Amino acid sequence: MRPAYYEENWLQLKQQASTDSLESLAQRIASSFVDRYFYSDEYNSGYIHLLCDMATWFDDDSLNQIAARVLFGTVIERLCDDFEELQTETYNRLICQVVSFLRGLPGGKPLHDELNEFQLETENQLYQRIEAIRLSPDEKLPSDLKPRKIILLSRVTIGADVAITSVIIQRLRALFPAAKIAVVGNAKLGQVFSSESGTSIHELHYSRRGGLLERFLVWVDLLHEIRSELDGFEQNEYLLLDPDSRLTQLGVLPLVHDRNYRFFNSRGKSGYPPKASITELTNLWLDNILGKGEFCYPKVWPPGESVAPAKRLRDSVCINNDITLIAMNFGVGGNHRKMVGADFEIELVLSLLKYPDIRIILDLGFGAEEQQRSDKILKAAENRGLSTAKLRYNQLSDEIKNCRLIGVECSISEIASLISQSNEFIGYDSACQHIAAAQGIKTYTIFAGTNNVRFIRRWHACGPATSEIIYVDTISKEQHLENHEIIERLLDLRSN
Repeated sequence: MRPAYYEENWLQLKQQASTDSLESLAQRIASSFVDRYFYSDEYNSGYIHLLCDMATWFDDDSLNQIAARVLFGTVIERLCDDFEELQTETYNRLICQVVSFLRGLPGGKPLHDELNEFQLETENQLYQRIEAIRLSPDEKLPSDLKPRKIILLSRVTIGADVAITSVIIQRLRALFPAAKIAVVGNAKLGQVFSSESGTSIHELHYSRRGGLLERFLVWVDLLHEIRSELDGFEQNEYLLLDPDSRLTQLGVLPLVHDRNYRFFNSRGKSGYPPKASITELTNLWLDNILGKGEFCYPKVWPPGESVAPAKRLRDSVCINNDITLIAMNFGVGGNHRKMVGADFEIELVLSLLKYPDIRIILDLGFGAEEQQRSDKILKAAENRGLSTAKLRYNQLSDEIKNCRLIGVECSISEIASLISQSNEFIGYDSACQHIAAAQGIKTYTIFAGTNNVRFIRRWHACGPATSEIIYVDTISKEQHLENHEIIERLLDLRSN
């Protein structure tokens, strides 16, 4: 179908729209764009214009969010996850089109005015800027740039910030020990980058499920924050690093003078090794812009007060050091494609608990759905006659030292602390795999939800200890999943 067909559908829906009808139309438009792009590399701007219109038309934000969610979930994230240069160019073109649409709206005037300040008055000028960055080799910092202030943008998700941002922090601290480093992102970052990281966290929230205009206006707030932070600094006294952050829509929206700005094109850059993990690519990029330095694995710095209860739990459970303590988390950040299934999770836990020397700490997860799955695991263990406990992190005590399965309601810093005191971590592809690897804990990731080999290689956990993946094909329709087969593969890896 061509855009004209969908335009007629959209004209009808404008008058009387329902959630289901908007979802259906947005999905068909987004899928049609992807169809044409995959088939012949056709970029049909009409489909994107329709989705932008659908995502900004209504007075009811909940209706606008439907098309915004589809645009990001079906089109944008697919382009980003391929880690190919061609898709990166298409992403840049698409985002420049979206920006051009939004700056023409009454609510987009702040976006329009700020871009004009950067002399980016047209869609093509914005596109040419980001493409010049994409196609240019990584440029080393000027020799006269001696930063006293360094601003580092968050990657928005905790897992990516551990895998990438923590590496950048370590390398910056080694090279510029006197500089003040500020990380701009969600306040939750403080739970893994405490004051011991040598950074300060400047809160700026980006809603990954927000409306289209809302997501882009975050950049205006970011500009104000940066200008405030850099007030009083000379041009050779500050540096801003953008590790492909969603806060700038992956580098499309500018922030400071190019001389003081470096962008990490983590999705596709000529010369980057195709098999490298995202952590290895980060180190390579830093070598290119800062000069050759010592390779850094990811690292986390949970607050000291979070670690103490986890140490007490470890001491009470593992009195004779003959117990293997395994931390487990089955969260997927709302991306259910990464799950194998609730039955699998139950079978996996019960299979591990057949070994008398194993104790399991189960993160109960975030949100009702994850907690319900955790409750089913605990119930299944109880039905097998195994001793269990379910409690909050601040309730950990010696009373649970004989429990085989301990379900804990905890924050990011608290699960990081529990993982740090464990012998192993097992879970899906999520923030916790990166947190575990960063702390030198043996990490086993059940990697599902994609058939993209490069994506898996980029995002597998990287750390100084064992990091293994158990790939599960949940995409192919003809693939019949055998839970016991997946579990046996995991048990085999653990025995090596």
